[in-house]
Amino acid sequence: MPKPTSIDVAGILAGQRRALAKAITLVESQREDDREASQGLLNELLPHTGNSIRIGITGVPGVGKSTFIEAFGLHLVRQGHRVAVLAVDPSSPLAGGSILGDKTRMEALSREDNAYIRPSPAGSALGGVALKTRESMLLCEAAGYDVIIVETVGVGQSEHQVAGMVDFFLLLMLPGGGDELQGIKKGILELADTIVINKADGDSAATARMTRQHYASAMSLLKHQSSWQPKVLSCSALNNEGVDDIWTLINEFRMQAEPHQGIDQKRSHQNLAWMQQLVDELLRMGLKRHSGVREALPDLEQQVQNSMITPLAAAMEVMRISQQGA
Repeated sequence: MPKPTSIDVAGILAGQRRALAKAITLVESQREDDREASQGLLNELLPHTGNSIRIGITGVPGVGKSTFIEAFGLHLVRQGHRVAVLAVDPSSPLAGGSILGDKTRMEALSREDNAYIRPSPAGSALGGVALKTRESMLLCEAAGYDVIIVETVGVGQSEHQVAGMVDFFLLLMLPGGGDELQGIKKGILELADTIVINKADGDSAATARMTRQHYASAMSLLKHQSSWQPKVLSCSALNNEGVDDIWTLINEFRMQAEPHQGIDQKRSHQNLAWMQQLVDELLRMGLKRHSGVREALPDLEQQVQNSMITPLAAAMEVMRISQQGA
């Protein structure tokens, strides 16, 4: 049974930033008792969640994600929306730290009363990106933010995780065309609900038009899971050109999905996949805490490395040990 928490639930529901920040800090904590408390808080707030459009944004390094998100966020705020940006920062596998510099990268947006920016280290704790960002997203929805933007660190594994927790996935690309097409995994393109060619200005404007055509051709050859046909747009976030077209496209996506409850169904599947992932991770954590497994594991690992037993045989032995005395 989740233990009670001192977090100000009424403050979160009233949209108070301080209460929201404390709640996200609780969710991000790796302490076992904080994890239990955060689940109690989330269960209490769950009826107040789900009333947003969840947008994932990724792109290659140097594409201008922060500039784009700031321009896009400011456009939404000026239209009367409340925007939360959850920026997933890379955690160092050596030092464990992360950059956490998003508020300095989105200075104008961070000053807006109706915008909230929260950098969050990816980490390697239970659930990683999926757990911390998903639950932070729910908290932001409970606080009244109706557009949730999740920014990822680059093109890699986190993109698949973020695509599995948002309604609309946007891939930012640079003008350049063919060379970049070769360098991008097909799987990332299949995840995208739209590709946006950023920095389509100045000397790059003509290149951006050509790049847009290349990507449109590539996307037409790919199979996508929904009936939505991904579009390819271009913009200049620096000059605030084309940003409104992207929001118009996202609203088209929502209107197309609404009659079939497409977004609701997508979220249901995402929640089930999330639960299954967490069950797997909790089982692994339980195995690591089992005294018998801890004692036997080094020897089993050594035998696997020396090709004395197969990995499956070692795994089955771990399971056998874990069930002793259960």
